Amino acid sequence: MERIQIDAFSQVKMLSQLQASPSGEKLAFVVTQAQVKANKYVSHIHLLENGKVRKLTSGGAEKSLYWLDEEHILFPGDRTGKYKAVADEGSHYTVFNKISVQGGEAEEYFALPFPASNLIVLGDGKFLCIGQYDNYAMTTEGLEGAEKEEMLQKIQEEKDYEIFDELPFWFNGKGIVNKKRGRVYLCDICKNEQKAITGPYMQVTGLKYNKELGLALYYGSDYQWMDDQISRMFVYDLKTGESREMDLGGKHRVQAADFVGDHILMAATTGERYGSSENPIFFNVDVNTGKMTQLADLDTSLGSSVGSDCRYGGGATNKGEKDGFYFLETVGFNSVIRKLDEKGEVKTVSPDVHGSVDCFQKVGDTFYYVGMRCNGLQEIYCCKEGGEENCLTSFNKEFLQSHSVVEPKYMHFTDKDGVDIDGWILEPVDYDPSKKYPAILNVHGGPKAVYGETFFHEMQFWANEGYFVFYCNPRGGDGKGNDFANIRGEHYGVWDYNDLMEFTDKVLEMYPQIDQKRVGMAGGSYGGFMANWIVGHTDRFAAVASQRSISNYLSKCLTTDIGYYHNLSAMMADPWTNMDRMWNNSPLKYADKAKTPTLFIQSDEDYRCWMADALQMMTALRMHGVETRLCLFHGENHELSRSGKPKHRIRRLREITNWFDHYMK
Repeated sequence: MERIQIDAFSQVKMLSQLQASPSGEKLAFVVTQAQVKANKYVSHIHLLENGKVRKLTSGGAEKSLYWLDEEHILFPGDRTGKYKAVADEGSHYTVFNKISVQGGEAEEYFALPFPASNLIVLGDGKFLCIGQYDNYAMTTEGLEGAEKEEMLQKIQEEKDYEIFDELPFWFNGKGIVNKKRGRVYLCDICKNEQKAITGPYMQVTGLKYNKELGLALYYGSDYQWMDDQISRMFVYDLKTGESREMDLGGKHRVQAADFVGDHILMAATTGERYGSSENPIFFNVDVNTGKMTQLADLDTSLGSSVGSDCRYGGGATNKGEKDGFYFLETVGFNSVIRKLDEKGEVKTVSPDVHGSVDCFQKVGDTFYYVGMRCNGLQEIYCCKEGGEENCLTSFNKEFLQSHSVVEPKYMHFTDKDGVDIDGWILEPVDYDPSKKYPAILNVHGGPKAVYGETFFHEMQFWANEGYFVFYCNPRGGDGKGNDFANIRGEHYGVWDYNDLMEFTDKVLEMYPQIDQKRVGMAGGSYGGFMANWIVGHTDRFAAVASQRSISNYLSKCLTTDIGYYHNLSAMMADPWTNMDRMWNNSPLKYADKAKTPTLFIQSDEDYRCWMADALQMMTALRMHGVETRLCLFHGENHELSRSGKPKHRIRRLREITNWFDHYMK
């Protein structure tokens, strides 16, 4: 068996954007793989038909797709570079290419004069989409001669400046978003017309279409100075060209919605009970009157939050049908497909298999989905409702069979407060019970997320390097309801920290082969908060790796994309009415007590956990004589460990592993 190396993630094939053809007889999807030498990711569209898989495109940049009809697929990308020049003049086109499912060369089908996504094919050359609109944009469109030259000069000069006058002004993975909005457009490519359906300040986050009703549904935040996380929802009539607003009471944030029969089913929350991470309630919305009525409060962990560092791209996670609403839910430490019917009753329709369902399509009574099963990597599966699961692809089978993949050993315990906690242990490759080993405690982000039985490259690599690796889902995590996830306010950094320390104690009791003087800890995002918190509260760890971290909630809430609402919600405080709580919950307060050598990993375009927090904590530790080091990655964001440039991902993991090797081997 081959050892899993630091660059082994580049051998993994990652699946996304699963889409069924109009008849349901074909499936198209994207396969992405990292290329270390070229330092990029290469993506191709594949087809699954009659049980056989074949690659359809060869450009290497096909990251999304849309079925035009049964025989043709559309995908975005300026393959010829034709529109690059106009981008320098302030116009940003999205080119949609058409390719036959029989193969052949793709050709340009149409182009839209804005960044476009979420394309919905209406027929007769008409489409709906979400297009990016910049309220502060300058363009040369319609100008000629001296006026055009003058505007070109202004555009070039303006690149040296950014204007911030709203919240959020930047967003992780998107960059500067100040006064930029995603608007719904109705596009007629035969007439080369694009009609904006929504206003210039509405940020649309969801768009659905029902052909039988002739209606489109869209929702999102409408704001000019601060996104208060309150949604507005509209139904657009394709025949009359009119929009009708649904009455959401002015206090709900919509997480998902779609047409179910002749009405809308919506999952939404107010945050009044459990804050910004509150699980949604399901409502029916009458498309004619706009009135909403509660259908079910199921304490649903909507979506899949099962972690892995071997995914790339997304796909559909919910779908409305005549007989109900189908959606992904995190249940315990697995994600499954669930069905909510018109009576408000819910049931699981996918098999009871450990792992995750990452996206799905429903064709008749069959579900097709991308999943990670039983410590494995992504493949496409299918099942009938309540039936057995069948694997339809084998993209990663050879890798798993030829490499020393360590099977996680499940470990459950009840903490001192009587709460059940799920955890796992990876034993070192070639484990010898007569020897002593170093170990690493890994803490997930969120905190409303979960570890599960999916393949995690970094942890498998450490196990192949001779480390025990152990990890659990402490309170604050997902999959067990609002009460389990609720560690807000004075409990933040207390209940979760206690669970992690108890888990560490249990692991050390179970495995006396672990050298207690050679135990390290690593974590990112919320896990980075916990890393910073740990070094100020215990010296039991030999070394710590703090990644994309939080150290000071006063700066975190005032510098990041979600800080002004989400982090304030987590603290149940703000800097003006309860500064003491925010400072008491900040790891920086306890930096003077730290002794543990601490490595910081940070990206300079991480707008979720801005680098100011890592710099403050690193500076404080150095001032107090603690061994510390910070590696700053240029051009990366919060997703460095999952979708950063391949060479950067290797450098990140090498920095962490070298740090642990130095202090623990």
